Amino acid sequence: MNIKILGILFFSFLCAVTAYGQDPVYSQYYNSPILINPAFAGNTRGALVSTTYRNQWPSINNAYTTYSVTYDQRWNKSSGVGLYVTADDSGNGALKTTKLGGMYSYRIRIKDQIYIKGALDVAYGQTRIDQSKLIFLDNLDPQFGLTTPGGVSFPSAEVLNPSPSKSYLDVSSGILLYTPKFYGGISFKHMNTPNVDFIDDLTGEKGNLPLRWSIHGGSQINLDRGNNGEYGTFISPNVLIVKQNDFWQANVGAYVNVIQVFAGAWYRHSGNNSDSVIASVGGKSGIFKITYSFDYTISGLAINSGGSHEISVVMNFDRLMPKESKYNDCLMLFR
Repeated sequence: MNIKILGILFFSFLCAVTAYGQDPVYSQYYNSPILINPAFAGNTRGALVSTTYRNQWPSINNAYTTYSVTYDQRWNKSSGVGLYVTADDSGNGALKTTKLGGMYSYRIRIKDQIYIKGALDVAYGQTRIDQSKLIFLDNLDPQFGLTTPGGVSFPSAEVLNPSPSKSYLDVSSGILLYTPKFYGGISFKHMNTPNVDFIDDLTGEKGNLPLRWSIHGGSQINLDRGNNGEYGTFISPNVLIVKQNDFWQANVGAYVNVIQVFAGAWYRHSGNNSDSVIASVGGKSGIFKITYSFDYTISGLAINSGGSHEISVVMNFDRLMPKESKYNDCLMLFR
């Protein structure tokens, strides 16, 4: 019965006069960093391709699933380019959002080994409601719920129109400063606050996607540079803070790489709640890097939510290129 109630609440939210939402943020944001800040585009001379899948709270009828494919690489000495496709399903696919975007970054050396990069990200997005997966009030019986004792669903008198969709242009930007010892950046998503309303708002207000900003930073403590800087051994403590409308979250933790294996641990705090503890583990072989992470929920939902599972496969074609020199920065976490 709890899942049915969640369905009602979800539908009520969708039918509110103004629609707002928060973007999904990966626990493994370092494996698809251009989704956090477009200024990360071009951190490798060769192509860097990342695919990521996230299933959040699977015990609640697959509440949220997110997929993405990203590509970026250095275009010339100063420029970087990137492309990405993302898809997000909420409410077991009742609300679907897809986005296709491209970005350009430009790097300037400030002094010695201090660099700053600026970037612009332009994307086309579409959000759609699958009305066949919605539960209306007259679908529910006070005694039996959604189905009769014989397993027959209670019909609804609601007239379902073709599933509505909304398309929009989305503009974002970012800045990244880095040296051999530390990095720091800030990004602004949805700078044009695109309208994502499905229905007319009787109050006259618009359902615009709120501006999302993030601040992120960290360092790299090198213990062994390894063979030509390919793998090496290092510790990378880092922090990510994201705020959108009234929602905010902070991820704090560290990533440890020992030659071709690595692991990490983070703590995430969302709003006024302790959200989850995140553990990740993975390995590298040739151009491939594979990472699995699990979010152990410590909020009021507890582990009954099923936590969150995330897996990513990164292909770094930079490893197939002739090595000109070692990267003199602290961004190995993102390669």
